[in-house]
Amino acid sequence: MNSQVAIITGGAQGIGRQTAETLLKHGYRVIIADVDNQAGEETLADLKLYGTVHFIQTDVSDEIDVIKLIEKAIKLFGHIDVLVNNAGIGINKPLTDLSLKEWNKVIGTNLTGSFLCSKYAVPHLRVMQGSIINICSTRAFMSESDTEAYSASKGGIFALTHAMAVSLGPDIRVNSISPGWIEVSELKKKENRKIPIHTEQDNLQHPAGRVGRASDVSSVILFLVNPENSFITGQNFVIDGGMTRKMMYV
Repeated sequence: MNSQVAIITGGAQGIGRQTAETLLKHGYRVIIADVDNQAGEETLADLKLYGTVHFIQTDVSDEIDVIKLIEKAIKLFGHIDVLVNNAGIGINKPLTDLSLKEWNKVIGTNLTGSFLCSKYAVPHLRVMQGSIINICSTRAFMSESDTEAYSASKGGIFALTHAMAVSLGPDIRVNSISPGWIEVSELKKKENRKIPIHTEQDNLQHPAGRVGRASDVSSVILFLVNPENSFITGQNFVIDGGMTRKMMYV
């Protein structure tokens, strides 16, 4: 029986929620850490069907909250094998309108949150020869207008990943995943959930012929955290249906 324990930040909605479900179905015991209490409780109720799962309300940008998260995880299970740094937000507006407070909020959640969760999980991950997965983004390498804070945070996560892989190896493997367009409308909390509608153009602009699904990301996470794949570290995996390899001309 798989006795591995995974912490997933931002695990109540979107890619995080799908990752929790995927790992639970493969025998992992899962802790969902999320700042949104309503979403966390809803997801906890939905995912209990698949295995052992706990929800711990956590603001990953708050050091005290992160310390408490790790302490509670150890109290519950005694060890940590996997950390998925998925929590993330975006505030998209023109650079001249973006306040310092808004900038710091995005950087604090996306980048500092990944640093803090890794920092306090590392002593426990080292004991278990564990794995960290950071959720980066194709926005680390290409941009749309008015995404400076989000893009900067994801660029930082890309660099943080290879830095930690070098610093923490060989005891801990660290990799990142950069999703492209991943549809998560059906993985929101109930009041925000909706059935997505994609046009033919939406699908066919991807070389893969469709918009991405959260399971496209969670299946790669499942592969990377498998101890059998212990030669993979310091890498970034782009899951975007080929979009960042497609030349676009007007």
